[in-house]
Amino acid sequence: MYKDSIKILEIKSNIARQKIIEVTTEVEGGHLAGSLSCIDILIAIYFKVLKHKPKNPNWENRDRFILSKGHGAPALYTVLAMNKYFPEEELFTLRKINSRLQGHPDCKKLPGIEISTGSLGQGLSVAVGMALGYKYDGKNSQIYCLLGDGECDEGQVWEAAMFASSYNLKNITIIIDRNGYQIDGRTEDVMKLEPLDLKWKSFGWEVEEIDGHDMRKIVDVLDKSRGRRIVIIAHTIKGKGVSFLENNNAYHAKPCSRKDCKRAIVELSKKYELI
Repeated sequence: MYKDSIKILEIKSNIARQKIIEVTTEVEGGHLAGSLSCIDILIAIYFKVLKHKPKNPNWENRDRFILSKGHGAPALYTVLAMNKYFPEEELFTLRKINSRLQGHPDCKKLPGIEISTGSLGQGLSVAVGMALGYKYDGKNSQIYCLLGDGECDEGQVWEAAMFASSYNLKNITIIIDRNGYQIDGRTEDVMKLEPLDLKWKSFGWEVEEIDGHDMRKIVDVLDKSRGRRIVIIAHTIKGKGVSFLENNNAYHAKPCSRKDCKRAIVELSKKYELI
């Protein structure tokens, strides 16, 4: 496992945000704002917590990560490239014909993708199945699954939650990217989720709530999640890191213009004096 310091992880997140903005602007597509809300979580998972081997992505004793909110693919692709699963320059083939980097992750094309996702609500079912398999095989490995909060409208999510509790699985960590928005607007306006913590507890899960952009808190709660059946509700900001993108749902599936891309990069770069 990687042992990067919290400050280094924060800098990596900043660099990843810049890359996500640059790539989605260049290819004129991709889900921007939701990728920025979850990137801190992915950086913590892949650089601090996950047992994985980029040079041997099918290592049988690896932990597994499932991006159930598959539209957050630009964030996952960026982190995989930073971990050397594939060359970083390939990021600029995002969503192009014959690219390995489609709009949603494709496990048949790209190393490091455990399962193809994108149809919301299905990723947790797959994650639970993997956790059950690891339990029966006696493997000391953890399954991590990132859900969108709007995705929690899906009934299949709650069926999977019941299954994991019924079979007493204790090797699965759910992280909910609780940015408060889904494609049609605020989650609480579309279909109320609250009290979200009590819902998960009633389904037999431990629940922790954190600031999803506080790297130390993210790492601490993930470190303590191994060997448990736990939901981490990570309160995040859609479009986090760039003032004109934050909580701006217009950028749910829209990239920056080239002019705004430059503005965003300057704003992010100044935070760690990278320019």
